[in-house]
Amino acid sequence: MNKVKISLLELGAIREGEETSHALKNIVDNALFVESLGYHRVWLAEHHNMATVSTAATAVLIGHVADKTKTIRVGSGGIMMPNHTPLAIAEQFGTLNILYPDRIDLGLGRAPGTDQQTAAALRRNNLSSQYDFPQDIRSLQQFFSAENSGAKVRAFPGEGQHVPIWILGSSTDSAYLAADYGLPYAFASHFAPTELFNALAIYKQRFKPSDSLSKPYIMVAANVIVADTDEEALFLKTTLDQMALGFITGNRGKLQPPVKQLPEVFHHPDVQQALSRLSTFTFAGSKKTIQNKLGEFISKTGADELITTNYIFDKAAKKRSFELLAEAMGFREMDETVSC
Repeated sequence: MNKVKISLLELGAIREGEETSHALKNIVDNALFVESLGYHRVWLAEHHNMATVSTAATAVLIGHVADKTKTIRVGSGGIMMPNHTPLAIAEQFGTLNILYPDRIDLGLGRAPGTDQQTAAALRRNNLSSQYDFPQDIRSLQQFFSAENSGAKVRAFPGEGQHVPIWILGSSTDSAYLAADYGLPYAFASHFAPTELFNALAIYKQRFKPSDSLSKPYIMVAANVIVADTDEEALFLKTTLDQMALGFITGNRGKLQPPVKQLPEVFHHPDVQQALSRLSTFTFAGSKKTIQNKLGEFISKTGADELITTNYIFDKAAKKRSFELLAEAMGFREMDETVSC
């Protein structure tokens, strides 16, 4: 597994007892720590109208994290394209790329990253913009290209900047698009597992080499919780279980501490079924357990890169998980000098 890159997806979840300012500080703290461990990139996800998530101003935070770190790539997982114009994105990420050369990624999604009413507020009622996703990507590529210098509308800065564009997806539609455009593909299997293998098969079979990429490049996402024992990891996972229940019921609150016993509602058959689907690619256990589970997952997907979340409440346990995962993946030997 040491040939597979490992990265971190951040939503800046706000913990119970803390405020947004704490979550933003934690994002930087986590980025610095995984950078020291050899993680390849940290991506931030765009979500809106969620009081418990702190990454709505995604491009602003990407600049902040890139400024505090030195080597790790920083990007969007993703920018929700319907909420922005291609010109604005080219200007923002062109600026970021000038400030932090060869460290900025631009992952793009077609979903709004929010509810329909908020999407309407973001887009000024242009709710059909999500259907413009393929053309918007072409427009964005054009604004980044040096060949756009003769156009009447140009991106300053942005024009001539090499900012890697990724297609993000949770269905087969995105796989066709990434393959046809010859772009790297990241699948949100950490919360939308159903179409993962179908989407990857389509992407690999239909991939067309481009100026951006000569062969398919696949990133898969998973929730990964590693602790010194299986029992501890499963205990820490109850924070994620509680968050998933909020996702299912629409009653989303701040990130909760782990519990020894989950509430009775978790045993309801409908809840169990929904949680089981959501947690298809959630892996919790000791380093040895995670090595086996992730080894099988990576083998089945043929992924080039694994991007992870863990939603662990305790900060020290969260960093310990990052550390143990690096060791489980085989690209970092045990180093007692790295402290949680």
